[in-house]
Amino acid sequence: MKKIILSICTCLALLTGCNDEEFLTRQPTDLLTEDQVWENEDLVLSVLADLYNRLPDYQSVEIWWEFANFDELFASNAGDYYRHQNQDYDYDDWGIWDYSYIRDINLFLVKAQEAGNLDAESRSRFIAEARFIRAMVYFEHVKRMGGVPLILEPLEYDNSGDPTYLQHPRAKEYEIYDFVISEMESIKSELPEGGTYSRATKGAALALQSRAALYAGSIAKYGQSTPNVSLPGDEVGIPLSMASDYYTLALAAAEELIKSGTYQLYNNDANRSENFANLFLTKNNNPEVIFAKDFLVQATTHGFTIDAIPRSLREENTAGGKLNPSLNLVQSFELMDNSFAPLPTTDPSGAVIYYENPQDIFSGRDPRLAGTVILPGSTFRGAEVDIWAGYKLQDGSIVTSDQLGGRATLPGQTDPEQVVGYDGPIANLEWSAQNGFYLRKYVDTQVGSGQRGTGSSVWWIRFRYAEVLLNAAEAAYELGDPVKAVNYMNQVRRRAGMPIDLTPAEMDFDRIVHERKVELSFENHILWDLKRWRLAHQVWNGEAVPLTDTPGDADAISTRVFGLKPYKIYSPGSPNHLKYVFEEFIPTPVFNAHRFRLGNYYSKISDNILTDNPKIVRNPNH
Repeated sequence: MKKIILSICTCLALLTGCNDEEFLTRQPTDLLTEDQVWENEDLVLSVLADLYNRLPDYQSVEIWWEFANFDELFASNAGDYYRHQNQDYDYDDWGIWDYSYIRDINLFLVKAQEAGNLDAESRSRFIAEARFIRAMVYFEHVKRMGGVPLILEPLEYDNSGDPTYLQHPRAKEYEIYDFVISEMESIKSELPEGGTYSRATKGAALALQSRAALYAGSIAKYGQSTPNVSLPGDEVGIPLSMASDYYTLALAAAEELIKSGTYQLYNNDANRSENFANLFLTKNNNPEVIFAKDFLVQATTHGFTIDAIPRSLREENTAGGKLNPSLNLVQSFELMDNSFAPLPTTDPSGAVIYYENPQDIFSGRDPRLAGTVILPGSTFRGAEVDIWAGYKLQDGSIVTSDQLGGRATLPGQTDPEQVVGYDGPIANLEWSAQNGFYLRKYVDTQVGSGQRGTGSSVWWIRFRYAEVLLNAAEAAYELGDPVKAVNYMNQVRRRAGMPIDLTPAEMDFDRIVHERKVELSFENHILWDLKRWRLAHQVWNGEAVPLTDTPGDADAISTRVFGLKPYKIYSPGSPNHLKYVFEEFIPTPVFNAHRFRLGNYYSKISDNILTDNPKIVRNPNH
């Protein structure tokens, strides 16, 4: 990092002669040396902003298609159908090995420590922020790869022809987690309590500390159920004896943040579903957000709403409808009496249930469902989303169309009329609700945000207060304190609109898994949670089974994305005429079950890395 380039060099030098000694020797005006940069706080902040901007996310509003890799979402986009057709996950699907990034952070830290011209307070904060970013990057590595080389200073090659001194072995997995936890403990007092969302704060440090310790505790405890997912040198795998200490650290960090009073659950809207949806959209005085990638701050936007907005409401002709949440997820939202049940398409005797309105089948469920998913009959941006699959006749036959809003002539009629929704579902028709649902979470309500020339500036939230409460609940439960655990979990559930508190006796592992599933869906948690609990190979086990009828079970098999078709009954003169019935189905492009193998718990280290550094041992089961 010899120079920081702040603008593109012009080509004027190529258009003038090279004999002008004065021209050749004058100081450049479009480049700044590092020394010049480190004399100006604004320029240092611009370098730091670049380091923030490079933080890796596996799933986010910038890479929507990664949400379709598991059982949360169907990708209604022909180029992504393969995500529902490949039986096995690749061993390197979510791998990372970015030591160029780590080197840049280490170089920044060296320069910051040497920058005597900076204000002492600003310099201390810059250093703490860079250490926060570095810890985040190592956390991203360890949760994907296990133990990795822990490099805390920029390495320089001496051109001796012998690079072996640059070769470092992998640290033990727990040593990387310990590093992240200890770094946050060390820097938290050097950071502001809050007041900013896009830069590190004490709250962000505590949130990362809590999450990292919780992951390490889970791996130590539940890793015992997968003994083959370990290495003899502990580069992968954490001893069971360390679980309690990690859970204690996770709880302590979470409670320090909670007791600070800096953050609260977002609670601005009386309608609980609207409140939940709006917490991801509201930026002004949002007390729940701890750390986020704010696109407006970066004077840029993203295309998530362009891709996700319901097809009938799209603002671009070739956009919308690509994110269809699964019935698997939809039925996971429990009933208001705290019980779990599949959506009732038939009664206990097996007779079809007729509904007056398409939303009736979802009534009486956790309000977060309608705050997360656009359901048949929902309104969005003030317009009804038109999701229905066709007319069902008395003999059971279907009248529909292969075109959105298509028309046909019904029995006894002479004029054609609309026989399918303008949003589908229609089999194999991409960019529509192929499985009967659209995503609501993170979809921008601002007009124009679905246009390519405008885009959306809705932020990507990496840490929020509800997760910290759930971290505290889980850690307390694992430490044998269900009273404290249920207190923290009930805070999240009350905000959601669930009227009946859980009791300590009802607090169990299934509840922990379920609550994170519905509260944190589409927030880049599903893979890492199932990995750390060692549930991934059980839930995505490669078996093509029916949709589970026990959606509250943590280990219920869920390997294929299911959908739900609403049909209108066409039976003039019948009391059920124009009522709705529903049928579960599997979208046509879904024909293989996901299979998560033991080798997927830790991503593959590439052959190039293993060849270049013989001290690196490969991950197990590869």
